[in-house]
Amino acid sequence: MNRPTGHRVARGILALAVLGGLLAGCTSDSRSDGTTATTSSAPTDQELQDQGGADGTTVNQGATAFAQGMEALDSQGRRDFAVGNSFFNQNWVMAPSSTVARDGLGPIFNAQSCSSCHFEDGRGQPPTEPDDPTRGLLIRLSVLDEDGNPQPHPDYGNQFQDRAIRKVPAEGSVEIDVTEEPGRYPDGTEYSLGAPTYRLVTPEGKAIDDIVVSPRVAPAMMGVGLLENVPAETIEALADPDDTDGDGVSGRPHLVEGEDGEEVLGRFGWKAAVPTVRKQTTEAFANDIGITSDEHPDQPCMPAQTGCVDARSGGDPEIDADKVDKIEFYSRTLAVPARRDVGEPDTAAGQQAFEEIGCVSCHTSELTTGSDSAIPALNDQVIRPYSDLLLHDMGERLADDRPDGDASGTEWRTPPLWGIGLVETVNGHTRFLHDGRARSIEEAILWHGGEAEGARDRFEDLPAKDRKSVITFLESL
Repeated sequence: MNRPTGHRVARGILALAVLGGLLAGCTSDSRSDGTTATTSSAPTDQELQDQGGADGTTVNQGATAFAQGMEALDSQGRRDFAVGNSFFNQNWVMAPSSTVARDGLGPIFNAQSCSSCHFEDGRGQPPTEPDDPTRGLLIRLSVLDEDGNPQPHPDYGNQFQDRAIRKVPAEGSVEIDVTEEPGRYPDGTEYSLGAPTYRLVTPEGKAIDDIVVSPRVAPAMMGVGLLENVPAETIEALADPDDTDGDGVSGRPHLVEGEDGEEVLGRFGWKAAVPTVRKQTTEAFANDIGITSDEHPDQPCMPAQTGCVDARSGGDPEIDADKVDKIEFYSRTLAVPARRDVGEPDTAAGQQAFEEIGCVSCHTSELTTGSDSAIPALNDQVIRPYSDLLLHDMGERLADDRPDGDASGTEWRTPPLWGIGLVETVNGHTRFLHDGRARSIEEAILWHGGEAEGARDRFEDLPAKDRKSVITFLESL
């Protein structure tokens, strides 16, 4: 067994166990502009284990595997990480309060802390029963204008807040119905996919109609600083918006507005609509927790929500720039857990099949970070997120029909796969895709459509043993 140990082995004495031609599908991933997705032809086992690079990987495989700081942080960095961690986990309370450093919750909100949705910095899930207190799912919503463009709902804005402080009405509740859709592999093996439908209701129980909704679970946090530090030109070089190579895959970058109004690459969120970790952080504070910042000074109250508009504030802003700095640093320096079982026969066979059926056309195995981050541990790292960070059309079955920026209702960013095999260990569930509809990795694959339909069909055509090997490989990430 080739498992990471509790300490880092010196690279000079590593056995250079090469997987031969196993990664050929990645290293020869030619693009329309002549570039390739990766440069190394045969990573060692140790390099494959180090998904977050030499400085961004943790060997922790337990319940806190996603909450570890990068080993390369210096003493000041470790202190800043610990402070950021405390702010990330603290519960905010209603203002006014004697705990003035953390009052200002709401007036309307979805969660009381960052960790309410990102428990142990991991992945959220949809509620499993009507009274489930889990806060891992939120609902974006819009109304469409006469040209089909999304606009904020006049009563609820862009996000549905199902909780509120005292004397302020919450916006309502979310009801989820799941319909089983049976299917069968070519070899006769049966499966079933759970197709969810969502219904928003007012506190009085009245359905909210004529809206488009986008349910989204909280993604895992680890590795976001590394992804942020991959040069934009590296990501853009992976794009093939016109499918000039004819492989049926036509990923494209999501260009969004930056701080100064310039056009920048979107990287984060299920539709890559957010360009930086800091923006993701401050938007979540405003929309999910109801905490204002210098970047987002306004509450998500609509004019008709007078109770929300008139509620007491916890300050102006409610979270100061220093706290945001610490949470941003903490988020950016969360390490990626090392791979397990690298080199084991089933893992290696599954990786080869994963590449041969075309999954790496979107789930790019290897990227290299830039050199100009103020955090040295993020620089010049060869990482293996299995994502190109591009938008791909995933077909009508996964569509939310709600455009987000330049992303259409059928387009989604390729989610990184690192850590996917530890979700059950860290978060106690195996719910995947943007709304958590998939109840296993296998179901997540079977939901793929659009540009990924060919890869899904080839997965279905595999013998059962090879399908299992693909899952084994993914569980090693």
